[in-house]
Amino acid sequence: MSIVGYMTDHKQSEPQTHTNALGMVEFNSIAVGIEATDAMLKVSQVELIVAKTICSGKYIAIVKGDTAAVRSSVERGRNVGSNAYVDDFIIPNLHPQVFSAFVASTEQPKIDALGILETFSVASCVLAADRAAKTAQVTLMEIRMGIGIGGKAFFTMTGDVAAVRSALEAGAMVAREVGLLVRKVLIPQPREEIFNSLS
Repeated sequence: MSIVGYMTDHKQSEPQTHTNALGMVEFNSIAVGIEATDAMLKVSQVELIVAKTICSGKYIAIVKGDTAAVRSSVERGRNVGSNAYVDDFIIPNLHPQVFSAFVASTEQPKIDALGILETFSVASCVLAADRAAKTAQVTLMEIRMGIGIGGKAFFTMTGDVAAVRSALEAGAMVAREVGLLVRKVLIPQPREEIFNSLS
């Protein structure tokens, strides 16, 4: 099942009026990606969260706003960049921690357990992080996307062992359903050097 298929299957039950929707479009051409991103910003009132190249020679654009605006923006990007389109998603009610995790601006809490979930794509990683944060009392630390890691992505989170385990399982299920899970790892009481190496 593709990411688009996953989101389509789950759209029916999601409310459509949220103001913290997130959308992403991925392209296999950098030039077309930049052109399509410009069109995405011109068609509706959305905020550009990420617009950059990722491995291997791809380009992603991530926007946020209300659901209707994000949906319109993603559709425009998909249409303008149709000859280089790879994938897209829309999450109508994104967990607030995901925004902070994109820029690694989450205030770092005391570490009890560390969870790492690695995926083959940026889209599956964001979807998995959102599900993880909605499942248990964890703190998302960072979502690292596609640069210098062969187009893969991963996110890190912390919390007590039981919460991190539950969140990892939920996030892994999302990535596994679309065939894009690489690994999930739970580290109870990680050494401080490991934690510091992630920042």
